[in-house]
Amino acid sequence: MVFRPTLRMQSWTFIIGSSLFALGSAPGLGKWLGTTGANTSFFIGAWFFTAAGFMQLLLSEPRIGPRGGVRAVWLAAAAQSFGTVLFNVSTGAALHTRQLSAERDFVWAPNAEGSLAFLISGGLLCFVLLRNKHYFEPRSRDWWSTWINAAGCVAFGISAVGSVLTTSGNVINPSWADTGTFVGALCFLAASAVWVVGRQPTVGNDA
Repeated sequence: MVFRPTLRMQSWTFIIGSSLFALGSAPGLGKWLGTTGANTSFFIGAWFFTAAGFMQLLLSEPRIGPRGGVRAVWLAAAAQSFGTVLFNVSTGAALHTRQLSAERDFVWAPNAEGSLAFLISGGLLCFVLLRNKHYFEPRSRDWWSTWINAAGCVAFGISAVGSVLTTSGNVINPSWADTGTFVGALCFLAASAVWVVGRQPTVGNDA
C-alpha cells in the first residue's frame, strides 16, 4: 500500500494542527486550560503540523527543476517541514522541562529555530509568487494562501522573540508570545482553509 497525500489531506491536517495551537494560546482559554493543558494542545498540534509538513514536502516534488537547480517550492516545503520537527522538540520539552537552562536549550531555542524555518519557507513562497509576477491576484487561492501563510510565519517569529527567557525565568514579553502564537495559528488555519472550501482549485505557482 502506497501513501499518496493530496493537497486536501495536507490542508486538513494543517487546519487541525493550527486549531490546536490556537486553542492553547487563545486569550483567556489558555489560562482556563492551565499550563499543562495548553502545552499538551501545542504538543499534539505540532505532530499534526509535522504530518502536514511531510505531505507538503512529498507534494512539492520534484526537488530538481528543469534547469538543474533546487526548486524554490520544494526548498520552502523542506524548510517548513524542518520547522515542524523543531516544534515537536520544543512542545515536547515544554511538557517535561522544569529547569531554566533546559527550557532555554530545549524549549525556546528549537521554538525560535522552528519559527525561523517557517519564515524562510514563507519568504520563499512569496518570492515564487513575485518572481512569477503574481503581484495581486485576489481571485487566486494560491495567492491568498501564500500571503496569509507568510503573515502567520511573521506572527510566529514575533512570538519567538517575545518568548525569550530572562535570567529570572520569565519571558520578556508574554503578550507578544501569546498573541503571536494565536494570530500565527489563525493565519495558518486560514491559509489551509482556502484550499478545502468550495470547488477544488488548481495549484498555480511553480519554480
